[in-house]
Amino acid sequence: MAVIELKNLTYTYGEGTPFCKKAVDNVSLSIEQGEFIGVIGHTGSGKSTLIQTLNGLLRPTGGQVLLNGKDIWAEPKKIREVRFRVGMVFQYPEHQLFEETVLGDIAFGPGNMGLSQEEALKRAREAAKFVGLSEDFYEKSPFELSGGEKRRVAIAGVIAMDPDVLVLDEPTAGLDPQGRDVLLAQITSYHKTRGNTVLLVSHSMEDIARTADRILVMNSSHAAMFGPTKEVFARGPELEQMGLRVPQITKILASLRERGWPVGTALTMEEAVRELLPLLEKGGVRS
Repeated sequence: MAVIELKNLTYTYGEGTPFCKKAVDNVSLSIEQGEFIGVIGHTGSGKSTLIQTLNGLLRPTGGQVLLNGKDIWAEPKKIREVRFRVGMVFQYPEHQLFEETVLGDIAFGPGNMGLSQEEALKRAREAAKFVGLSEDFYEKSPFELSGGEKRRVAIAGVIAMDPDVLVLDEPTAGLDPQGRDVLLAQITSYHKTRGNTVLLVSHSMEDIARTADRILVMNSSHAAMFGPTKEVFARGPELEQMGLRVPQITKILASLRERGWPVGTALTMEEAVRELLPLLEKGGVRS
């Protein structure tokens, strides 16, 4: 059974007014338990609106969001429970920090779920380890930390609730390259260890290429593509028409194929090396 299923999902801002605008239009798809899904699309494509319907922050104006087969709005009074099961990390989540200590901030979510203080703190410590925060950080004020450290605290606060689905909206935005790589590696490690479903919204095609099993491409409020990562990025010209680009290394190998070189599709530098080494060993002979 799919962990999340969208059936003809539609969301219209300002419905019933002269200013109404469809941000998501008739989207249907299924996401399986344990998948890592990348979500891409130009600004205004509908991707941020779509992910906010997944845990009930926005109520669809049409269609359904099913969580483990059940419409999340079947019992509106229980929508709060849905938000514990589908954890959302917003862009610049460090703006949500407010507790006096790092550990207190991470433990807030589990405590809000009704867990005992002991259990909430236990979960907070485990989540802190997932994102690379040592015990030295526990009693620090979150406002004394660097941008990347604040980001990790905020993500740990959602992880501590142990959601079935973790949704991350541009989690590496504004970080330097090293900070971005560290955070992405920690998110990937969390996914592999817990086996939870992860949705990553990002403008970085390289980040998506390195992590995602499948990619959802939003364009003009519609799901323009939804498929395995390599298959989506193999459609470079179509993506470029939507204002998107494929990873640079993918584009380079596609250019080589167009020139007759016998190379496949590569999403990362490591994959590109594996494709090119046999050619170098043969002295660069074309097929």
